[in-house]
Amino acid sequence: MRRLHLVRHGPTHAKGMTGWTDLPADLSDTAAIARLTAHLPAEAVMISSDLCRAVATADALSLPGRRRLPHETLWREMHFGAWENRRYAEIEAEDPERIAAFWERPGDVRPPGGESWNELLARITGALTRLSDNPATDTIVVCHFGAIVGALQICLGLSTEEAFAHRIDNLSVTSLCQIIGPDGSRWQAEAGNPIP
Repeated sequence: MRRLHLVRHGPTHAKGMTGWTDLPADLSDTAAIARLTAHLPAEAVMISSDLCRAVATADALSLPGRRRLPHETLWREMHFGAWENRRYAEIEAEDPERIAAFWERPGDVRPPGGESWNELLARITGALTRLSDNPATDTIVVCHFGAIVGALQICLGLSTEEAFAHRIDNLSVTSLCQIIGPDGSRWQAEAGNPIP
């Protein structure tokens, strides 16, 4: 049985839509990091998005038995393009129809210069495919809200609305296990927020 532990990076305290902007994580809550470190399997391999908030969070969760894989750009947050670091109300004042469609009907609508939800799903599908080549039983992926929601949608066969209904806090883990049966393999949710 394979397990995938999706960890959302530490908070950035940004007030706008932060996707590919490389903001640092606030890792000052050492008690939460200690709980998360203890909760995750000690011998798992660990990979992170290449954005500094994910890399630094993975560094904070490192243990001698956790082998680090190279950073993976496919696990980045959604690219908000011209909407990066801007608040919803500001964008709504300029382009109300597009931003409403982007959030209310996720799919092919994209921010100017950014990516759509379907493009993010294709990227995360590629990231999951790459992980399937790794023989490790437990894999920790330190990444972002959109990447985690996308992985849930893909692995569990959820609608976008069902996937977005999951609670994904900073410094939380969402665990999935892959069960191999006579009809092939399927994923199921094993654990989510909060960390004990």
